[in-house]
Amino acid sequence: MSGKKPELLAPAGSLPLLKYAIAYGADAVYVGGKSYSMRGAAKNFTSEELSEGLAFAHARGKKVYVAANIVAKNEELDAFSAYVRELAALGADAVIVSDPGLFAIAREEAPGLDVHISTQAGVANWRTAQFWRRLGAARVILARELSMGQVAEIAAHTDAEVEVFVHGAMCVSFSGRCLISNYLAGRDANHGACAQPCRWNYVLMEEKRPGEYLPVMEDGRGTFLYNSRDMCMISHIPALVQAGVSSLKIEGRMKNELYVATVVGAYRREIDRYFADPDGYVPDPAMEAEVQKVSHRPYYTGFYFGNAGADGQVYGSSSYLRPYEIAAVVKRYDAGTGIAVLEQRNRFFEGDTVEVLDPGAGVFCQKVTGLCDADGNPIDAARHAQMAVRLRLDRPVGEYAILRRRREDG
Repeated sequence: MSGKKPELLAPAGSLPLLKYAIAYGADAVYVGGKSYSMRGAAKNFTSEELSEGLAFAHARGKKVYVAANIVAKNEELDAFSAYVRELAALGADAVIVSDPGLFAIAREEAPGLDVHISTQAGVANWRTAQFWRRLGAARVILARELSMGQVAEIAAHTDAEVEVFVHGAMCVSFSGRCLISNYLAGRDANHGACAQPCRWNYVLMEEKRPGEYLPVMEDGRGTFLYNSRDMCMISHIPALVQAGVSSLKIEGRMKNELYVATVVGAYRREIDRYFADPDGYVPDPAMEAEVQKVSHRPYYTGFYFGNAGADGQVYGSSSYLRPYEIAAVVKRYDAGTGIAVLEQRNRFFEGDTVEVLDPGAGVFCQKVTGLCDADGNPIDAARHAQMAVRLRLDRPVGEYAILRRRREDG
């Protein structure tokens, strides 16, 4: 048996990214408002943008969950009552919380609004999942430190929906509960302002030798002691499905269009391929290669198949691997002429070969020839940020198509 088809849940740090995520195959997206979100540096949503995003998603049969997963302080409680009532009135499909106080307010003030328990709550056993379910939670988002067997046992012991992370950045602290940023940068990670000090390069300084920095070495591998790899589970869709999870979550509300389109599109295709032929399914190497093309740290499988130990860390550098960059997004396409109007994101040149991502057609290569400015005048490059250019494409594309280009240093 293949099990029930899980929801593919995508990040959306802004209204345009919500639309890209849904166009590339997400069943649901999770977003943050201007308050109460653990991704305070994302653009996030005003009430008007959230209303538009909900309308866009619901018209296509998709869902929108709103993250309000901070660890709340006393002074934040009163305003949350009005906020959660607003979310319910706008038609949000669920609110995501980690704080029991905010959970209680959500149940009291908006009893018809589903509540999902955030990974920050650290749900790591089935009794805790049952506890939240008895209080009225519709879904539990499990701690990322669990094995596949532990996930399956939790799913078997609760009728709450079970959501797990399958792709993206990992936190060195348990379920994201970290105070390093507070101490070193004065920025509260539990209020969405993490400075990511786990990615910093650390040295030692002996008190009688001020200014003399001594490198911190661990088996000669470097000084980035807390720097985790990124999770990638695209080759393990069958195991996740058979574990009984309801939702597969991609991390990345701080990411751009290229990341959302590439990763969501790849997981969409793999999930659909598995359910089309569970017995004959084998992971597609092309999709494994596809997710390598976004900005990421070296991948691993988290804790699903045991604790990776030192192999789960990147000791030499906290830099991202960036083999490709977004060159442009398609704003309009004329099927009669085959000409696309593009909005430039990074420089590209006449004669370049780019890859075109299309929500319907997948990926194809395109030679940049006959590049013109917005008025139809030939140009040798798209050099300026958000510059409008015209390019005839070899194949038709739909809305939300993207051009990506291999970086010269990639």
